Amino acid sequence: MASARTPRAAWIDAGLRALAAGGPDAVRIEVLARSLGVTKGGFYGYFADRYALLEEMLDAWERDVTDIIIKSVDAEGGDARDRLRNLFRIVGSRTGVTTAVSTELAIREWSRRDPAVAHRLRRVDTRQVNYLRGLFREFCRDEDEVEVRCTIVTSVRMAAHFMVFDHGKRTHDDVERMVLQRVLE
Repeated sequence: MASARTPRAAWIDAGLRALAAGGPDAVRIEVLARSLGVTKGGFYGYFADRYALLEEMLDAWERDVTDIIIKSVDAEGGDARDRLRNLFRIVGSRTGVTTAVSTELAIREWSRRDPAVAHRLRRVDTRQVNYLRGLFREFCRDEDEVEVRCTIVTSVRMAAHFMVFDHGKRTHDDVERMVLQRVLE
């Protein structure tokens, strides 16, 4: 009886989990194979080498954090404010948020040492901010104000994972709702 091949996506997902847990050096074919309960031979049916896997991992991450989210927001429709509310809701409610955050942080750290990853990260960040700019421009005509709002939203999203201070009687979610309300004015 022939054994079923481990799907390509399983290798990519395992690679992203390893990246999130230990950075790019943790993405090792033998370790991934063990985590999948398979031999490493199946890996070479999909990828020429470890670098090919790393590229596909970055492709998958980019699709997940940009393309899929933008398509989801746009599919729900509404005016720009509705789409921004939907964006906050979708980004905040994604399954595996902890892993997604760990993956993004690992990629950001990796980009400090690898110019190709830095280039990719700049492209992703730029695409995300350009999407925000387009939404804010629909109801905010001042370009400086658009840029300020994009910077606030992006900064809050990134910094939220590092902030551990108390907000008094408010929860972190309460404060994020207030930020959203403010940038939608």
